[in-house]
Amino acid sequence: MVCSIGDEAGQVFERVSYPTTTPDETMPKIIAFFKERGIERLGIGSFGPVDLHKESPTFGNITSTPKLAWKNYPLYKTLEEELKVPAAIDTDVNAAAWAEYQLGAGKGLHSLVYVTVGTGIGGGVVVNDAMLHGLVHPEIGHMLLRPDKRDPLPEGICPYHKGCLEGLAAGPSILKRFGIPAQDLPKSHPAWELEAEYLAQMCMNLILTLSPEIIVLGGGVMQQMHLFPMVRERTLELLNSYVADERVLKHMDEYIVSPGLDIHSGVIGALLLGAQA
Repeated sequence: MVCSIGDEAGQVFERVSYPTTTPDETMPKIIAFFKERGIERLGIGSFGPVDLHKESPTFGNITSTPKLAWKNYPLYKTLEEELKVPAAIDTDVNAAAWAEYQLGAGKGLHSLVYVTVGTGIGGGVVVNDAMLHGLVHPEIGHMLLRPDKRDPLPEGICPYHKGCLEGLAAGPSILKRFGIPAQDLPKSHPAWELEAEYLAQMCMNLILTLSPEIIVLGGGVMQQMHLFPMVRERTLELLNSYVADERVLKHMDEYIVSPGLDIHSGVIGALLLGAQA
């Protein structure tokens, strides 16, 4: 859990982190941190799934998370009651998407998709200058993909779905296939061709369904910068000129990009949520 102090412009003055163990262990540290600093407002970007329906009796609860100790935990209600300040909550990836839209790679545009590729995969969406919420919030990490014939782990490792994006392309799936963490693999390793294939399928799906003006790829796996040209090239091959827009056809290096706010997108997004509370 990352706790930060900042302002409504997204400036970060202080940042600490606490292990996400159990609510009984972690929440008192978070509450004490903010109480000691006398904050005026609070923005929360949480791992999900999260209940974001404001009329719901469980609004702000973490729901069916694989972090079992946090399942059904009333995160928003607990923080609001303890800190007694106006608060706002969204998913961590929606917060990051909002920051990239407001201040980062998507500044000046009207739509954006932000995807984090790390220990899991999640995505946040901005459409027509607003964060996208529907029946629930977007769960981009669990879209189904076409397994690559070269893949020794074609069903992936997701406990919920066979062949979904997170199960095939998140960091733990790379480790499961090859026995080596992603960050320790050489650039020439065949793992990266598989990774680029799956991320390109994701990008194609996003382009065809949401038609964003930019796709931002963040997270630990995307720190491997050699992945970006591979993903862009394969996305173009998969689209096969079907989306006839110059930003895709001629300016792909400016269309699928790394975060403009580096690793700080989520923190800054939470500050911006707080500013709106």
